[in-house]
Amino acid sequence: MHAHTAPLKDRAIRTSIRFLEELTAGYRGNDFAIRFWDGTVWGNARRPTFTLVLKHAGALRNMFTSPSELTLGEAFINDDFDIEGDIEAAFGLTDFLLLHEYSVTEKLQLGSLLARLPAAVGHADRPQGADLNGLLQSKERDRRAVSYHYDVSNEFYKLWLDRSLVYSCAYFKSPHSGLDVAQEQKLDYICRKLRLRRGDHILDLGCGWGGLLIHAAKHYGAYAFGVTLSIPQAELARERIRMAGLADRCKVEVCDYRELDPPQQYDKLVSVGMFEHVGEAMLPEYFRRAWHLLRPGGVFLNHGIAASATFQRKGPSFVDKYVFPGGELVPINVTLRAAESAGFEVRDLESLREHYVLTLRHWLRRLAAKAEEARRIVGDLTYRIWRLYMAGSAHGFATGRLNLYQVLLSKADHGSSRLPLTREDWYATGDEITS
Repeated sequence: MHAHTAPLKDRAIRTSIRFLEELTAGYRGNDFAIRFWDGTVWGNARRPTFTLVLKHAGALRNMFTSPSELTLGEAFINDDFDIEGDIEAAFGLTDFLLLHEYSVTEKLQLGSLLARLPAAVGHADRPQGADLNGLLQSKERDRRAVSYHYDVSNEFYKLWLDRSLVYSCAYFKSPHSGLDVAQEQKLDYICRKLRLRRGDHILDLGCGWGGLLIHAAKHYGAYAFGVTLSIPQAELARERIRMAGLADRCKVEVCDYRELDPPQQYDKLVSVGMFEHVGEAMLPEYFRRAWHLLRPGGVFLNHGIAASATFQRKGPSFVDKYVFPGGELVPINVTLRAAESAGFEVRDLESLREHYVLTLRHWLRRLAAKAEEARRIVGDLTYRIWRLYMAGSAHGFATGRLNLYQVLLSKADHGSSRLPLTREDWYATGDEITS
């Protein structure tokens, strides 16, 4: 690595370059550059995939005095540094910096160089993240957690989601498909997996803005009931249902899944992107509730993110503090065990990991294209939080640290699953979705 401008009269820049040389000595990538606050550029890449822009002389001290995913994320959202170019690619460098084992000598040398830099800049309006008091996984605490994430602004989500406002992994039949097509394909794929029939009663746990409810009622003739903890989501979902002329077939309520009790039972159950909020300790309760809400012979499709059973994060999580407070990702084996313990039979398991990489990249591009509108609606801080969260999530799925599974669970009726012998009816039974 080398600086592209010389001589360097700024002592802080010279010290910063020495620090960066030590810090990245074992890094094999040659895909980035660093631009300092005075315009000096350091790096060998002629066409860097991304450029880290340090905004002031104390930036590196803010970033690396106590380095973790959380502190680096906070330095980014506080504008100590920015990322130009492919922000997802920057997470490869982040992995190296956080996972590399530095020797005691190397740590002392790095600490000595940091100490020579100007004092770290404080932030009077530093974001605090979610403040969730109360008993873990209690209904009130979960309501506040969901509100923190989903009540940002309906208008904000409309900027970068598809036209159906589906905030979960899409289903791509081609990597070149547009987001609108892929999300409609996902909704249809779920209905086919559930084998929805006209007149079926379906319950959507965590229905969001009602995209699946509308699709199930409009294209399959189902009676669709959805619950969410977000009041703004419910209000917009009801408006969309009215506009679609489906008020006689669709209903949305603001309700915790634990408040749903028999005798009302449903032919089909679905949960898409809500499961991540349940928490490992509540999985037995979650699946027991689902079991009692489902009629014998019915099926439950659970669509949710899983953590790798082998990857261990070092240090606190940025996403847990600023994006999904109270959320908890578990390995898929933990989910399956809880489902089976509640009485369900696992009939199908499908990973859509690569589909979520594509989905997140669509969201990230769409958000970046509407950056000014996003800042106007939610402010620069929230925009930066979401930009970082989406890019980091895409990297997590691309590297296999995260996965997305659709699990089809059956509640047998005296041993009969009422399911066909093959999955043929899930695929290409009619005209492909092209619009």
